[in-house]
Amino acid sequence: MNHLPHILDVLADVPNPGTGTEPPGFAKFNNIMGWAKWISLGILVVALMAAGVRLAVAGRTGDGGEHVSHIGRALGGVIIVSAAFTLVSTLVG
Repeated sequence: MNHLPHILDVLADVPNPGTGTEPPGFAKFNNIMGWAKWISLGILVVALMAAGVRLAVAGRTGDGGEHVSHIGRALGGVIIVSAAFTLVSTLVG
């Protein structure tokens, strides 16, 4: 019972929705998304630098372990912001 040819036939019948057009005022949304991305990444870069400074200062006293998590959180934030913007940009157009 090989169902693969039947599944491929169903997938081949999916209609093409076309390219479509942007709704009026959508360029403003793209502009806002761009500003949000750059502001978010700027804040995260400052947070990453601050975490690095805290790690360097704490490293002199031997208490640097807890500050490594701050760097991980800042890098995680960079990944999330970048991925979210890329996903939205891909879906929008």
